[in-house]
Amino acid sequence: MENLFIEATNYTPQIDFQGKIGVFNISGDCYHEYTTEFFRPIFEWLKKYTNDAGKKIVVNFKLEYFNTSASRRFQEMIDILEEYQLKKKGQIVINWYYDKNSPDNLEAGEEYAKFAKVKFNLLPL
Repeated sequence: MENLFIEATNYTPQIDFQGKIGVFNISGDCYHEYTTEFFRPIFEWLKKYTNDAGKKIVVNFKLEYFNTSASRRFQEMIDILEEYQLKKKGQIVINWYYDKNSPDNLEAGEEYAKFAKVKFNLLPL
């Protein structure tokens, strides 16, 4: 499957999904007013990618700022990956990178980690 790359803007993160090696990088800011539209092609790509069973997938979240709407989209992404691990024997690792000087970002990562059904690492930058 081809990679998915979306360049960052002032309001959207850089998306770099490297399908051949199973590494997904999401970095930057995400406070686009229309997150559903922005994330639609990302979810479509991810759902196609997870059609085949047994892949190892590493997701690296390196976010500086994101709004509530983006937070919901991140949870949707995590849900897709959890279902993949459960139903298709995938191996999922999520790395949540946070700035040590940003308690909000750490707190958000802790909330995701608390409910995650996949390996979820909180890593300081």
